[in-house]
Formats: sequence, C-alpha cells, structure tokens
Amino acid sequence: MTRYWLPFKNTPLSLGLPLLALLLLLQFTSLPQRIDFWLYDTLVTRYPTPVADNVAIIAIDEASLSELGRWPWPRGAHAGLVRQLDQAGTRTIVFDILFPEASEADSDLASAMAKHGRVVLPMHFSNADDPEPGTSRLPTWHLTQAAAALGHAHVELDADGLARGVDLVKARAGTLWPSLGRAAAEVNGTALPGAFGEAKPMFVRVPLAGRAGTLPVYSYADILRGRYPTDALRDKVVFVGATAAGFGDIMPTPFSSLATPMSGVEFHANSYSALSQNTLIRLLPGAITLLLAGALIALLSLVLPRLRPGHSMMLCLLLTLGLIALNMTLLLYVRLWLPITLALMIPLIACPLSSAQRLALTNHFLNRQMDELGQGPRTSLPAPERRHPPLILEHLKTLLQPEGWWLSRNGQVLDAHGLTAADQPPFPEAGRWIHLNNQSWIQLTRYDAIYSLGLSLPNDLSREVIQLYLRRLTLNPESGNPVDNAPREAISSRIDHVRRAINQMRSMHQFISRSFERMPDGIIVTDELGVIQFANGHIEEWFGEPMPSLSGMPLARLLEGHDPREIPPWHETVSETLTMNQSRTVDLRIRGMDFLIHFAPFALPDGDQNGIIANISNISELREQQRQHREAIDFISHDVRSPLVSQLALIEQMKRHPGEIDTPQLEQLGRLARRSYQLAEEFVQLARAEQLTETRFYECDFLAIVENARDSVSEQALEKGIHLVLQGSEELWLRGNAELLERAVINLLTNAVQYSPPGAFVTAQVFRAGHQACLTVTDEGSGIAEEELPYLFDRYRRQKSSELSGSRGAGLGLSFVHVVVEKHRGEIRVASRLGEGSAFTIKLPVANPLS
Repeated sequence: MTRYWLPFKNTPLSLGLPLLALLLLLQFTSLPQRIDFWLYDTLVTRYPTPVADNVAIIAIDEASLSELGRWPWPRGAHAGLVRQLDQAGTRTIVFDILFPEASEADSDLASAMAKHGRVVLPMHFSNADDPEPGTSRLPTWHLTQAAAALGHAHVELDADGLARGVDLVKARAGTLWPSLGRAAAEVNGTALPGAFGEAKPMFVRVPLAGRAGTLPVYSYADILRGRYPTDALRDKVVFVGATAAGFGDIMPTPFSSLATPMSGVEFHANSYSALSQNTLIRLLPGAITLLLAGALIALLSLVLPRLRPGHSMMLCLLLTLGLIALNMTLLLYVRLWLPITLALMIPLIACPLSSAQRLALTNHFLNRQMDELGQGPRTSLPAPERRHPPLILEHLKTLLQPEGWWLSRNGQVLDAHGLTAADQPPFPEAGRWIHLNNQSWIQLTRYDAIYSLGLSLPNDLSREVIQLYLRRLTLNPESGNPVDNAPREAISSRIDHVRRAINQMRSMHQFISRSFERMPDGIIVTDELGVIQFANGHIEEWFGEPMPSLSGMPLARLLEGHDPREIPPWHETVSETLTMNQSRTVDLRIRGMDFLIHFAPFALPDGDQNGIIANISNISELREQQRQHREAIDFISHDVRSPLVSQLALIEQMKRHPGEIDTPQLEQLGRLARRSYQLAEEFVQLARAEQLTETRFYECDFLAIVENARDSVSEQALEKGIHLVLQGSEELWLRGNAELLERAVINLLTNAVQYSPPGAFVTAQVFRAGHQACLTVTDEGSGIAEEELPYLFDRYRRQKSSELSGSRGAGLGLSFVHVVVEKHRGEIRVASRLGEGSAFTIKLPVANPLS
C-alpha cells in the first residue's frame, strides 16, 4: 500500500462540510420537491383511500348534453334536478356549477333549494387579471339566500402541474371560505375531527380513492328524467358538476397525470369522502425536514470515518430504509406528510463520498500481467480527422456521388469539378461545415497547411439528409498538443494500465455483443447436441421466450413449440444438419409472421466441438409486398381494365353508327372515363402515401387542412342537399404532409356525403385532446355492418352495402386514409351502426405537445 499527499484526511470535518454544502445546494433546486411528489404519488396510488358509502356524483356528461342540448342549460333544469333529488331522499346536494349571473328562473331554482334545505353552492375567487382582483364572485342574491352554505371550488395545482390538495379553509378579503367538501360536511352534519374543525386557513392533501370514475356516477339526464333505482340516492351527499370533454374543469392527478385527468366535481367529492373518514393529510413544516437532514449530517460525519466500508454501507442503507419507513408510517397511519427527500439524499450521498475519500487515500499494488492485458486487440476505428484531405475527398466522392467538388491547399487548387474559387464562402471557424443551398464547405488544418473542401450535392430530398450526416463528421483534429495526464506514481500508473486494459476488454465484449444484437436477423448458436447456447434479442422478441429459458433449450423443441410440422419434422432437420454436416434452409411461421431459417453447421478452430448457427430472417414484409403486388395486378387487370373495355366497345358502336350518336351515349362514355380516372387516381394516391417519409414533413395547421378539404367537398354536398358543418376554431399545428392529409380528409368527407341521404347533416369537428390533434367526421348515412368493420381499411375491399347501392369504387379510399394516418404516427377509429350513421375519428400528434 502506498500513501501520497492529499489536501484532506478522512475526518468528520472533511465529510461533514461537503454534505452541508450539498444540502444548501439542493435547497435551490427542484429535485427534492420532484422526488417528494413522486414518493407521495407512489404511496397514495399504491394504497388508495376507500370511498365513503354516502357519496355520489351527478355528471353533466356527453349523454346529458346530447339529450338536454348545448350548455348552459336553463336554471329550470337545475330546479327540476333538485326536486328529483329531494324526492329521491338525497340528504345533501353540492353544486360545482357557478351561478354568478341573474336569470329569470332563479326564483324557481331558489324555491327548489329552499324546499330541500341542504343545497351547497360554489363561489369563485377572481383572478389577478380581473377588473377587481381579490374579490369573490358569489351566486345571485336569490340563490345565495336559498343555499344552506357556500364553498369555494378552487383547487391549487402543485409545481409539477398535478392536483394533490385543496385549501380546506381559504382566506380572501378578510373572509374565511370553506371548500366545497368542508361546506358539504358541515351542512350534512358530519363531525369534523381534530384540526379539521378549526376555522382557520388550512391546506390539506386529498388522498384520492382512485382514477377518474372510481366514485359512483349518475348521468344528469337520467336523474332529471327519473331513470335511476329508487333507493340509489337516499341519504347520499351528491356532487353535481361537469365531466364532459370541453368544459375545461379538469385537472391531472397522481392517478391520471395528463392522460385521463379528473373532473373538478370528482376531486371535490373525493375531498368530502376523505374528510368524512378523517383521512385528509396535513403537511408538516419544512423546518422539520431541515432539522432531520442536519441531524443526519452530524451523525454520519462522526460515525462513518470510524466504520469499515461494509459497515458504512449497511448504516447508510438502514438509515435510508428507516426514513422511508418513517415517511410511510406518517402518511398511511398518522395522515401527516413529511418531505424526506432532502434528508434521504444525505445517507445516499454520504456512503459513496466516504468511500471515495478512502479510495483517494489508498492505492493497491497490481499484478504485472495487466501490462499484457492492456496490449490486447482494440476495436476502435481509425478517426477520420487523421486522414489526409485528398483521401477524405476521394472517400466522400465515392460515398456521396456529388455533382461537383473542390479541394485547395493554401489557395492552390488540388482537385476541382463544377465548383470554382468564387463559390468558396468565408470560413468563420475551421472544422465546421457551412451549408449554402446545395453546396457544403469546410476548412481543414493539417500542420501548417490550410485546406478548403467543398461539395455540390444533388438538389433533391437526399440533400438535407447528407448535410446532417456531414455535420456529424469530425474532420479537423483538436488544436494543440495532447496533454500527458499519466500519473507520476508507479502505483497510480499501474491502476491506469488496468483501467485501459479493462476498457479494451469491455469494448471488445460490447463490440461482439452489439454486433449480434444490431444484426437485422435472429441468431441462434447451439452445441453439438442441438441445445441453444446463445440467442440474440430478435429471438427473444419473435418467439416470445425470455432469454433465461432460451439458454439450454433444445433448438428442435423451440421450433416445434411455435411452428409444429410433420413433413419434414424439425428434429429431423436439426439432426441432419449436425450428422450430415450440411446446411438447410426452411420456411418458418411464428405468431402470424413469416421467417426464413438457415441452418449452418460449424466447428470450433481450436477443438473438435461443433454445432449449428441458425440465421432467422423476417420476410413478413417481403411476403406482404408480394401479396400487395398480386392484388395490384388483379386490380389493374379487372377494375381498371373493365371500364376501359366498355369505353372501347362504346366508341366502336359510335363509329359504326356515327349519325346516331346521342347525349346518353356521350354521358355514358364520360362516366366510364371518369371511373377510369378515379380508379387510377386512387391507385396513384395510395402509392404516394405508402412512399411518404418524414423528410417530406413540415409545420402545418390541421384546422386549415380540414377547412380546405371542406371547401373541396362543399359543391358535391350542395348538389345533394347535404348540410356540411365544420366545428372548431383552434389552430392545431403538427408536423406532416398537408397535401396528403387534406386528401385523406376529403376522402372521409366525400364518403360521408356519398352515403348520407339528401337533407342530412355531415359534421367535421376539429379539437385538441391532450397532445393530439383530433378530427371526427360524423354522418347520418346507412351505417356499416358490424361484421364489415374489422376489414374496413383493407385495400381493394368494398362494403356490401356500397355495392348494392351502386356506389362503385376501387376500395382504396379508406385504405389511403389509414396509410396516411399511420405515416403521421396517428390512429383512426370508426364507430358505426346500421341505420344510425358512422363517425370516423383521426388522432395525430401535435408539433409541440408542451405548448
């Protein structure tokens, strides 16, 4: 063991000061808060609070809006709801609906509320940008007088945008306002336990019972019309509010995040349920966290330098587990939340920090054979920046096939074609590519020489891809001489040799492993008994077998289990490969995918062992292309050919009787020509969609695309008397190909108009749902049979109802829509019933989900 000078020793002070500095640094970051949120969310979602048996929600849902009409509803409807609930025996009614403006029906609603006697109404705190900030907007005077209590409906979101708590009592303009949950508890006569009954501002966390929809939910329209079980709402506390999409009263929660946010009325119902069961969570002061972290720093600074490394790790682990157990106990049993991340990081960082100090003070003498290990084979590739510029130009010409090139040394031309010195731009920095339209230039330095290299690239879609590739190339060496960082001590030099040798061995191992994993084919290596010894990731994915079970499994058993066959059996193919030492190639089908497996015998060079290398190629795409090719040939030979033959026959008939050509014959000829053009156009559009790549994507407004599509179909709709309605006014920007997207929307609208009766409505609704831009096209046509829905987007497939109605097509329109949506990484769904119309919904990712 060799010691060397260091500016510190392994003492309590040398460990305590870095930990204290780290504690102060973490105070200015959001990392502890984010981890605390994650711990809290994990616990409350893992152990949800049960739902109180007297809570229910009356939802203003899509069904209610469809039945009762567009929002807002007249207050007479709310009065009818209160009377229905009063008749049903509901104990307390809590509205999460604001009534700040006066209405003629206020007296009717107030009368119904007064008759019931236990109706809670919400009030609203004005925002900072309102004309009178800091004020409270109450319900109208009549409704306020009739309400049993008022409660605020505000839910403050945490720093990460999730709703976890609510102000049980909130002070505003010198007045204390209870939350809707607390107001409901007070009106219901629920005893408020402990501190929850005190009339002072208080923020609490609400442990939710589960995701949205966990609480019992009844539709507003069903309650209003009396369609509910007789005793379903007796003695219940019901919360009335909006759950339908588009109201905006939704918030992400630990259960749902941004995927399926929870409505505000359900959140307040959860707060009442937790309050009535005394499960609301109070927050401990942040000073307790700081004191706990400081105590841990003092303890570890004194103890860790005196312990062995193994004991130090055990102590830090026990402290970590103890903090987690304390946090869980306080939250789940005492209903207190203590942010422990700041304290939790102390033992997690103290252990490696202490070990690093120990390692910095000691060095181990290493075996001399590490020198030989360090001289093993290398897997690194020669760096391009070390090559001579003329050689670089030669390689780039061979690789990229540019239209022109330029190479000069200190202003003297070495090689030029299609480019001149006048094309050369100024170089602000050596070694960085400059791209001007289709020209790319770079300046290289080699010793005392300066080279200018330029390329003239093809002006097509490949240009941008090539220029991105050139930006990744490092062709100029770093300036200056390499610094010799070799340690001066012998022991440290040995450590450095070991590190380099291990890195070389690791690089070799990773090179071999990644080579097998990066191969496009599946690889299986067996021993001389046909037992699998190695398989890459493709085998695990395609066969659905975990890697541990693959190792040691006979190859014949694996193949028989997934593709049983009798002629020839798999065991015969495997055995013949081993015994006869001959290669075999066999078709293989796994879980609906087509493969080609090639068995090749091998023998190890340094022994008499042998085995099989099985190479499995996925040819599903090739087989699908073959199937599509056959379908395309059938389509061209029948569908496209048929109207052309009819046109030729009609023309021959006109030629025989030129004086008898009449208008019906010309119209029939025109129809046949238009059908031929339509079939060819659908075929060409589908081919264009299938060849679409993201290199042809750009920023486009989805609403403008739908508007253009509507304008294209409006004349067709007008001729048939169809009312074409577009709903939506929000600009939804996405990355895509506007031309093909517009054609896809035109296909949907054209189908909707074509299959709807005269005078019907065709609605195109554009809206945003989370990170997706959505379009729903709804018609009032004959609908689609249920048995035809699974095959609706198959190419060359026409609906039976379409054929019977005389609507002829190639069966490519919806297939084109499906391909375009898939190319844009979106999804398309259809809902339809016979006699009720159809609704097609497209969902596409927006360009910037965070906006």
